[in-house]
Amino acid sequence: MRHSIKTGFSFGSTSGVITTLGLMVGLHSGTHGMRGTVLGGILIIAIADAFSDAVGIHIAEESENTHTTKEIWEATIATFIFKFLTALTFAVPVLLYTSLNTAILVALGWGLLLITLLSFKMARDQKTKPFHVIAEHIIVVLMVVTITHYIGDWVYSICK
Repeated sequence: MRHSIKTGFSFGSTSGVITTLGLMVGLHSGTHGMRGTVLGGILIIAIADAFSDAVGIHIAEESENTHTTKEIWEATIATFIFKFLTALTFAVPVLLYTSLNTAILVALGWGLLLITLLSFKMARDQKTKPFHVIAEHIIVVLMVVTITHYIGDWVYSICK
């Protein structure tokens, strides 16, 4: 896989998992189960944050002053596509399950699976032990989910 596509894939997919899960969990605890709010948040993340991340990668790749214009745009477009598609996958459990609590748990499982697979592939490519890479990345995801849950609870407590 070319560097530019690999950059967009790894960044966009990882960001798609972490930001979408954080948003879902925070909105769920902050609204106490307003399904439309969580679904709307996912769609907004899929669009707004995908564009934001793509522009961020674009500027980061330009600032390195080592990539061709074509490579920069490939990374930009790949980041947008992978972030957008990854974020959208989290809408599926919200649409399929009548219980938002169940949908959140399914989404959390899905996100942890994606991070595990991405981390495993990366560790293998770098010829390192997968366990350490996977554990490090899972810990970050769980930290984000925990923090956003408590922030959602806090916001709910001051706004109810």
